[in-house]
Amino acid sequence: MKIGVPKEIAVGETRVGATPETIKKLHAAGFSVVVETGAGSGAHFTDQAYRQAGAEVVNTSRAFAADIIFKVHKPSFNEIARMQRGAVLISLLDMCHDDGTFDALAEQQVQAFAMEMMPRLSRAQTMDVLSSQANIAGYRAVLEASRLYGRFFPMMMTSAGSAKPARVVVLGAGVAGLQAIATARRLGAQVWSYDVRPEVKEQVQSLGAKFIEFDLGESGAGSGGYAKQLSPEARAKQQQMLQEELKRADVIISTALIPCMPAPVLITEAAVQGMHEGAVIIDMAAATGGNCPLTEPDKTVIKHDVILCGITNFPALMPSDASNFFARNLYNFLMLMLEKNNAQWQFKDFFADEITNMTLITHQGKVRFETTKMAKKKAG
Repeated sequence: MKIGVPKEIAVGETRVGATPETIKKLHAAGFSVVVETGAGSGAHFTDQAYRQAGAEVVNTSRAFAADIIFKVHKPSFNEIARMQRGAVLISLLDMCHDDGTFDALAEQQVQAFAMEMMPRLSRAQTMDVLSSQANIAGYRAVLEASRLYGRFFPMMMTSAGSAKPARVVVLGAGVAGLQAIATARRLGAQVWSYDVRPEVKEQVQSLGAKFIEFDLGESGAGSGGYAKQLSPEARAKQQQMLQEELKRADVIISTALIPCMPAPVLITEAAVQGMHEGAVIIDMAAATGGNCPLTEPDKTVIKHDVILCGITNFPALMPSDASNFFARNLYNFLMLMLEKNNAQWQFKDFFADEITNMTLITHQGKVRFETTKMAKKKAG
C-alpha cells in the first residue's frame, strides 16, 4: 500500500498530515510513503528529513495518486479529482458545513474518514485529533493573551514596587479550556472558570482555579461530553449573571462551542464596555460566530478600549508539535483499520468496528453522513 501526504493549501495552514517521526514507523511497517514537495515546510520539516525517514518526495499529482491519503483539512474539488477511484482519505472534513465535498468524494468512489467524528471511547483517545489539537490551542491562546496584555500575569515583587497578578477568566472547561486554565496558572495568574456543565467543577478546581457557579434552572450538559444549547430563557439569565463577573477580568479566554451550532454569546457588548482599558479577550470560538459579538475572525481589534483577538487556527501557530500530534492520531487510526494477511496489509471490515463505522463518511459511491451522524447521536 502507498500512502500519500499532500501539502495543505488552506490559507494560513502550517500543519501537515504526516511527519518524519510517523513516516519512519510507516516505512518500518512496510508501507510506501510519498510526500509532496514542501508539504512539511510550514511545520519546519524539510524534504530531506522526509527522505531520511524513508519517504519519496514527489509532485502534487503523485501525492494524490496514492492508495491512502493523509490530510489535515478537507480536500478541494480539484484535489478530489486527483485522487484515484477507491482511494482511502483520512482527514478532517468540516462535517458541519456540506459544500458538496461529500458528494464529490462519493462520486470519485473515495472512502473518506472524518477524524472529527471519532467517538469518545477510551480506546479511541490516541486517535482523537480534536482533543490533541484543542490542547495545543488552549495553551497557545494563553500565550497570545500574555503577549497582548500589557502587564504581568504573575504577582511581581521588585525594588521598584509590586504588580498584582492578572485576573484570568476561562469560559468553557473542555479540553482547550482546561489547558488554558493550567497554562494561565503556570504563568502565575489568578484563574476563574465558568462552564454550563456543573460536572466539570472538580476538574477546574483540581487545576487550581475557582469555579463560577450560576443557577440557570437547567444543565448545559449534552451528549458525548459536549455542551448543549440552553433555552432562550437560560441564555438570557446566563448573560446577565456573567456580565458583572466578566467586567472585573483582566483577561478572558473564551472556548465555549456547541457542535455544528453558532457559538453561544457569553461576552455581551455591555460586558466589554465595563472592562478596563487594555483588558484582553481571546475568543477561541471566532470561527463559528464568536462568544463575543464584537469579535472579528482572524483579526485583533480594539473595541471600547478592550483588545479582542479572533484567531481561528491556534494549532497552526505551533505547527511542529501540532503536526506531530495530528500525525500520530492518523497513524494510530490507520493501524486500527488494517490487518496482515499472508504478510500483506489489508483493510478490515469498516463496519465491524465502532470507530471506523462512526468515522466512515463516504463508501462505495454513497454518502453516509446522515446515518453516521444519527448513529453518533444515539451512541452519545
